[in-house]
Amino acid sequence: MDLIALQTFITNSNFFILFCSMLLYWLQSALLIDTKWGMLATLGILFSNFLQTGNLILRWNDVGHFPLSNLYESLLFLSWVNTFVLIIFNSKLTRLYIDKKQNNALKPKLTESNLVSPLIGSVLTPLILLVSTFASFSLPSELKNAGALVPALQSNWLVMHVTVMMLSYGALLCGCLLAICYLILVSVSKADSNIPAFEAQKNLNVHKNYSNVLQFNESNPTTDSLNFLINENKQSQRSQLISTLDNLSYRILSLGFPLLTIGILSGAVWANQTWGSYWSWDPKETWALITWFVFAIYLHTRISKGWTGKKSAFIALFGFMIIWICYLGVNLLGKGLHSYGFFS
Repeated sequence: MDLIALQTFITNSNFFILFCSMLLYWLQSALLIDTKWGMLATLGILFSNFLQTGNLILRWNDVGHFPLSNLYESLLFLSWVNTFVLIIFNSKLTRLYIDKKQNNALKPKLTESNLVSPLIGSVLTPLILLVSTFASFSLPSELKNAGALVPALQSNWLVMHVTVMMLSYGALLCGCLLAICYLILVSVSKADSNIPAFEAQKNLNVHKNYSNVLQFNESNPTTDSLNFLINENKQSQRSQLISTLDNLSYRILSLGFPLLTIGILSGAVWANQTWGSYWSWDPKETWALITWFVFAIYLHTRISKGWTGKKSAFIALFGFMIIWICYLGVNLLGKGLHSYGFFS
C-alpha cells in the first residue's frame, strides 16, 4: 500500500470512527442507551487519536518538516489537539465515576460524572469531525500539497510558535464550547446560573438525606426507592451538572490563555528575527491580540469581579467567534504577512 492510499484509508477510517463516536455520545446524553455503551465512544476517540497521530507522522516523514506549514496541516493538528483534550476529560471523569462507584454500594443510574462525560463528548466530537472533514474533504488539492518552506518558515521557531498557538486554539475552543453548552442547558432548564451558597448547601443536604435513606434500605433495595431518589434529586443533579460545566469551561480557558500568551510572545520574537520588528500590526497579529484581550477580560472579570455563569459564558461565546476570525477568517482572505503559511 503506497503512502497516498494509506493516508486515504486513515482519513476515511477516522471519519467513520468519529461519526460513530459522536452518535454514541449523543444517544448517551439523551439517556437512550446505557452508560456502558459510552465506553465504546471513549475507545473510538482513543483510536481516532491514534489514527490522527499516525497521519501526522506520515505527513511529517513525507514533507520532511513538522507538519504545520499550511492550512491543511494546521487543521489536522487542531483536530488532534481537540481529540487529545477529550481523552483527558474522559480519563479524569471515568476515574471520578469509578471512585464514586467504589465508595457507594448502591447508586442511582444518573450521576454527575456519567452525565458530564457524554455531554462533553457530544459537544467536542462535532467540532473534531467538522475540522477533520473540512481539512480532508473540502480543501482543494493545491492547498494540501506540501512544497518547500518559504525562507521565513525555515526556522526552529516554526515548531515552537505554531504548535503553541494551535494548542491554545484547541484549548480555547473546547472551553468556549463548554460555555456554550452551559448557556443552552441554563436556557432549557430555566435555572439560575448563579446558585446561592445556601441553596447549593440545601441541595447537598437533600442529596445526603436521600442517600442515607437508600443506605438504610440497601440490604433490600427496591425499584421504588431508586426512583424516589432520582425524582427527588433531579433538580440538584441538574444544578450540579450546570455548575460543573461552568467550572470545567473556566479551567480549560485558564489553560488556553497562557498558551496563547506564550504563542504571541514567541511569534513576536520570531518576527523580530525574520523581519526586524517585534510587531507590525499585520492582520493576523492584530486579531491574535484582540483574541488575547477577550480572554484576558474573561479571566479578569471571573477572578477579580467574581463573574460566573451567564456573564462569563457570554464572553466565552464572543471569544469563540473571535478565534475563528483570527484562525480562519484572516487567512482565507489571504491578507497580511501570515498568508504565506496557507496560500502560495
